[in-house]
Amino acid sequence: MPSESFKRSYKTKTRESLPVAVYNSGLQQCDPGYTWGPGLRDHCLIHHVTSGKGVFRVEDAVYEVGAGDTFLVYPGTVVSYTADVEDPWGYCWVGFNGPDAKILLTQTPFTREQPVVRFSDPDAVRDAIQSIYAASGTSSASELRAIGQLYLFLALLVEQGGQEPSGDLMREYFESAVRFITHNYSHPIDVGDIASNVGISRSHLYRVFMQEVDVSPNDYLTRFRVTQACELLERSTLSMAEVAASVGYSDQLYFSRVFKKVIGLPPTQYKQQKLQTRQGGILWN
Repeated sequence: MPSESFKRSYKTKTRESLPVAVYNSGLQQCDPGYTWGPGLRDHCLIHHVTSGKGVFRVEDAVYEVGAGDTFLVYPGTVVSYTADVEDPWGYCWVGFNGPDAKILLTQTPFTREQPVVRFSDPDAVRDAIQSIYAASGTSSASELRAIGQLYLFLALLVEQGGQEPSGDLMREYFESAVRFITHNYSHPIDVGDIASNVGISRSHLYRVFMQEVDVSPNDYLTRFRVTQACELLERSTLSMAEVAASVGYSDQLYFSRVFKKVIGLPPTQYKQQKLQTRQGGILWN
């Protein structure tokens, strides 16, 4: 006989702009044949089956899932899952999202082609999710504790077969950031704006730039702006204030200090001497 059905869950009321945040968590013993979907989620959702069995459908793929298995619902993907009629499953779950969620998941065994995983220690996975649920609450301290438990949970998944973030993904983030800089350097953008546009945290953006070009995103943005300023100084009749404004600096004096720090000369002297230091790209001297 299946266990008596129940559901206990918690949903956060605030979803701040944190690198990763817990959206919901809970435990459930499902009724026979209980189904969720077809539908999609706006966040990552991991279920760990603690008893019984059921079926997990991801678009055209069908997975038979039983006790000890863990499955991931990717945001924006149409899924459904159904408890077995004779032996309905019980599971615990955690939903989360944020700028760092995507890159954190790339370090786990989950992929879109393999959304169901049996980890080497299923009980540890169960306990980690239940610890997130136990830590949840309405206070700021409770939410921080839940986030802390989420990081521990993800670390556990990484330890049990995860991979390092792929070079292709890091390159994709870098190229996206460079496109944003190229199109917006004349506006007063900063590193936070770049990270937000790419969809990762400032700390991950820093790691991406250090891996790809061994330069921080702030230095890259500064040098890109100075490169554009050099071109304007050499090829236009704009005033110094107009050049500064054209590359994203509202303060001409601050622009002059930044320019001198990168080039070694103040912009007025650079213009006078018409230094030919550009090499077709960003200045790295």
